[in-house]
Amino acid sequence: MSTRVMLTGMLPFVVIVASLLAIPVSLFLLRMYKRAVRRGMATGQSIIAAPDRAPRTTPAAALEVKTLPRDSVIQLGSMKPISRIASFARWRTAAVYTAAGACYAAIITGGVLLSDRTQTVVLVKLALLFWTFLWPVVPVAVLVAAYDWTRRVQVFAAYFGVLLLVVGIAVFRNPGIGPEKLVLYWIITNGPPTALIMAFLYRPVRAVGPLVLAFLIAISVGSQAVLSVAERSNSFLRALSDAGYAIGLSATSVFVAMIVAGVLVFGLLLGWPVLKLLARRYDEKKFSDQSLTIDAVWLIFVVVQSIDLAFNGAVWMLTGLVAFAGYKLASIFGFRRAVLGERPSASQTLLLLRVFALGRRNEKLFDTLRKHWQYVGSILMIAGPDLVTTTVEPHEFLDFIRGRVGRQFITDAKDVERRISAVDKVPDPDGRYRIAEFFCHNDTWQMTMERLAASSDVVLMDLRSFSPNNRGCIYELGRLLDGIDLNRVVFLVDSSTDRNFLETTVQSLWRSLSVESPNRAESERSVRLFSIATQGERELQSLVGVLLGAAPRMG
Repeated sequence: MSTRVMLTGMLPFVVIVASLLAIPVSLFLLRMYKRAVRRGMATGQSIIAAPDRAPRTTPAAALEVKTLPRDSVIQLGSMKPISRIASFARWRTAAVYTAAGACYAAIITGGVLLSDRTQTVVLVKLALLFWTFLWPVVPVAVLVAAYDWTRRVQVFAAYFGVLLLVVGIAVFRNPGIGPEKLVLYWIITNGPPTALIMAFLYRPVRAVGPLVLAFLIAISVGSQAVLSVAERSNSFLRALSDAGYAIGLSATSVFVAMIVAGVLVFGLLLGWPVLKLLARRYDEKKFSDQSLTIDAVWLIFVVVQSIDLAFNGAVWMLTGLVAFAGYKLASIFGFRRAVLGERPSASQTLLLLRVFALGRRNEKLFDTLRKHWQYVGSILMIAGPDLVTTTVEPHEFLDFIRGRVGRQFITDAKDVERRISAVDKVPDPDGRYRIAEFFCHNDTWQMTMERLAASSDVVLMDLRSFSPNNRGCIYELGRLLDGIDLNRVVFLVDSSTDRNFLETTVQSLWRSLSVESPNRAESERSVRLFSIATQGERELQSLVGVLLGAAPRMG
């Protein structure tokens, strides 16, 4: 097999097969992971009502339940520095990736022009190629910043508006080129890789998609490697065939066995070491979960967009790798400058409590909330079936593959303290703090919840769909009233919340408040409800502003 055939045939085949398999394989593994976590959570005796730690009396002051405004206008000039970071740092991240993407586009544009000396270099053609290769910054910007539909439309409109302008100028200057040809070129260049990246940007598999894709590419290479060697070496092919025939295999079975052998060998010698390397580098804080995903996006475009260059000589395909290196160097430099120039003076730790039964609704809120909060501090939460597959870290995923998911679970009070003290309070290179999940058994979640609430700067309790069936949430409400200053707590509600039951429950718990509660010290106390509806940008910025206002250590 010639080098050109390998680069233009086998390599695209490997990447396409691996990308297409990424969704079903990831969904299957995450389903098994969620099942393993559920089994761990069900271990131990279920205890909802803990014994009182102190005498209880009725406080003299009444408790007010009030709803906070959710549509406050954000005034940039009046915002505190930490609020500006929470609101706009994600766009700083998008800007860094856009600059790095421009570096990538410039290099690969140069490779396209230099590899074919028959082409005449004109400014319009240069602009068209550059803007075509710049396309990956659009899905990246949507991933890291534009969660609101209005912002997404603006991002897409800005890109395609410039593209149409460049196409229009090109057609005007050269009427012989129909606009449909230029549009077709863009589709051929960006369509296939865009379709492929959707395999691991799909929200339910995004957390492990890049890891699964890396492993699948390794074993896909293995599935073709043995066949390629056999095709180039008659003696090797004859030896394999003789060995297969000796044990009674048919020609078809020998062919299948060669593929399986390649998969196993490359999976063990390449795929698994790559996963371990990524997990180790993640633990060393060399990259974040988000940067791993975005690097995978660019690598897909590198492979697909470099294929055409191989027809002008195999060495020109290295242009893609050089362009990717340029992207990485530019992003590293950009984040060093951007993060150093904009970092909170003190990180703010948010504890997220919630109704586990919300499922996908929890995923959507969490995905938007983290885009703000992770730039100002860590998010702590007790692992549950609703979000456990959204926040899988590389080492947790490898522990699951090894059958060691049980060691992630908290066993006793000392274990709780050890894990809380180990919470990472240093941001990743892209300026984002990490999410810390605490895996609990039936008999350890209560003490874990109390210690997390005490050690966090602010608590957000998501009470959407709250009803009398949520006994665990009722317990958490009682512990918050008893042990946490209500000025540090915000309760999230919506139309699905049983407001009458919530207010009745809170007032009932208030009437039997512990004498040691910090909420007895003030003459007036209130339970603050934030009602959310659309989860748009303005609502989320208002919610984050309320949470930062509740945090005792503002930067």
